[in-house]
Parts: sequence; C-alpha cells; structure tokens
Amino acid sequence: MRNSLDIEGRPQDTRIVVAMSGGVDSSATAALLKSEGYDVVGITLQLYDHGAATHRKGACCAGQDIHDARDVAERIGIPHYVLDYESRFRESVIENFAESYALGETPVPCIECNRSVKFRDLLATARDLGAAALATGHYVASRRLADGSRAMVCAADADRDQSYFLFATTREQLDYLRFPLGDMTKPEVRELARRFGLSVAEKHDSQDICFVPTGRYTDIVERLKPDAFEAGDIVDLSGRVVGRHQGIGHFTVGQRRGLGVASTSPYYVVRLDVAGRRVVVGPREALRMHRIALRDINWIGDGPLDRAVGNGLEIFVKVRSTRAPQPAWLRAVDGGYEVELVAGEEGIAAGQACVFYDAPSGQARVLGGGFIKSAARRTGETAMAHGVVAQPRRVAAMRG
Repeated sequence: MRNSLDIEGRPQDTRIVVAMSGGVDSSATAALLKSEGYDVVGITLQLYDHGAATHRKGACCAGQDIHDARDVAERIGIPHYVLDYESRFRESVIENFAESYALGETPVPCIECNRSVKFRDLLATARDLGAAALATGHYVASRRLADGSRAMVCAADADRDQSYFLFATTREQLDYLRFPLGDMTKPEVRELARRFGLSVAEKHDSQDICFVPTGRYTDIVERLKPDAFEAGDIVDLSGRVVGRHQGIGHFTVGQRRGLGVASTSPYYVVRLDVAGRRVVVGPREALRMHRIALRDINWIGDGPLDRAVGNGLEIFVKVRSTRAPQPAWLRAVDGGYEVELVAGEEGIAAGQACVFYDAPSGQARVLGGGFIKSAARRTGETAMAHGVVAQPRRVAAMRG
C-alpha cells in the first residue's frame, strides 16, 4: 500500500470503516485495505430518492450505486451496510442548496455533503462500530505532523485533487480520517480495481450535483424556493434596464450565455440583486475582483487563526475547484476575515469556497478556507500590496 494508514496495531486487529459510494474509488479503497489485512466494514449512504436516478449515468449514492457497492463488498468478503440518510441529506444539503440559490449565491453542495453528512454523521457511526478510522476514496492525502496531529495535503494527481471540497474538515475529523488514494493517479486506481476483479473498474465518475436526476438544478430550486423565479429586470452597471428575466435562480455570476440581451459587445452577469429582483450585467472587465469577504472560516493550519494571521498572512487560494491556487493575503478585518488576491480573479460568486494553501502547486498543505460572502474591486484605501500596508508574513510550507 503506497499511502499507509499510519495506525498503531496489527491490521488484523484494526477495524476500518470505508465509505462506499458504489464508485471505483471507494471500492478500490475497500479492496486495498482488505488486502492489507484490516478488518474492513463497508457503509453506503442512501442520500436521496434513488428510484429516479437508478439508471442515470453519473449518479451516485442512489439505486444502482448501492447495488454496485454491495456487489464489491461481497466480492472482497467484507460486511456491508446501507444507512438511510435521506432526511439528513435533504435538510443539510438539498434545502441548503436551494436556499443559497434563492439568496443569489452559487453553492457547492459537495462541500456541505462532506461537512455535514459524511464527515459528521458517518464519522460518528464509524466510531460507534469501534473503528480506528474512517477511510474514503477521496483524492487527497494526510500527513502526520511533529505534534502528532494530521495535516491535509493535495493529492499527488493534481487533475483529480479534491482538497477544495474538503476544506471544511476539522482538525478532530482529520485525526480520524484516512485517504489511501492520495498518492495514486486515477489510472492506477482503475488498474487496482481490475487486479481485485471489481465489477466497477470501468465505471464512470459521478457528477458533482448527484441529487438532480434531470441534470437541471433549477428544477430543485424552483420546487423548494419558488420566489427565486419571480420575473425582474436585467440592468447594466448604470442601472439602465436592458432586458427582463424569469427569475434570478436562472443566473450565476460570470454567466454569459442565456441572458437574452441584445448588445454590440457581450454582457456578463456581474451581480445579483435579490431584494430588487435585478440581474446586473456588464463587460467582462467588470468581473475581476480583488477583495473577498469570508464567512464560516475553518482553519486547520498551525495554531489559532488570529495568531497565524497577525497583521496579514501570505497564502495561496482557490476560488473555484478547477482553478490553480494564486497568491493572496489573508487578514483580519472588522471582526471577520478578508482575502486580497494579488492578481484578481474573474467570476467570484457568493456561496462558493475560498480555500487556503501553503504553496501554489505540488502536494501543498491545505490550511482551511471559508465561504465567500462578497467580493469587491481593489481600491487605493484598502489595497494590501507591498508599500501600502505592512508586508504580511509568508506561511511556512510543511516539509516531509
């Protein structure tokens, strides 16, 4: 095994619960740990009405996936349990998702699912079963620090790294979680599944919004938050009405297509005015923001957050899962925290995550992150560039 679980005791005396979604990654994780001699127990969560998604390619935690997880468990010879988490998932993830869109935000439901269902409720179940750890098939890794605690680091396969979706994991949870695939590539994982004779070796990856059977997230939002689909005006940056819309739930910041506005140059959604039911559009250059106000910060770097930040901490951040980390500064502002991007970024939307790293590439350490509350352009009074305010300290990169 290339990424040891780093758990004291003999494997045969050590119980590990594996979260089995029915996909190739979690299935390979279970088979790998079983082959190492661990006492493996597989648990699959039924998260939503799986009937509608039983045969949909790319669904997860639904009917076909439960069958696949059960098949894998039988193949490798481990006990397997299916837990009904539909009500928890609906309350914590689906309703939160709809509420966020109704507020003009762009939510990332996978983050909330990991935070409030998998790494809270499932982790508690694993402890109840006497497991020494909960293992998952996520592409991320953890490393033991000098003080005995664990740090989260990016996966070796940068194209598969899922650290953005796991930033809300707490220190306590990290100490209990294990990610055996963190040092592997996807082709290596599929080859591992073939070697173990798993039926899911060639199975397609799941989609991000797994609970939307039709692929149309607006169907979910409209059913739960119909107010988000009341008609309103589309206005330019000066407030001039340039069109009409059928609900802000159809729009996200940075969107260009589907605006239905005639113009000699392309318009982009710059802002969503929920109270006024207005979609504010403008040129592409109006999308570039530099300052990000954050809420619900989760810090898993060294020491307390306020001490680490001090007068400013130089870090690297991601504001979208598919974008590379870029240089930024983190500082305390008016009782909260704010990130200033050195080069700025386009299409920053409230509700998304801003994740902190100690390096721009490689297996960088994840320092935590927060949810984006608002974004603004840089002004002379608030710029944090060298020479305007005290130069912030650079976060020390983890070695080893």
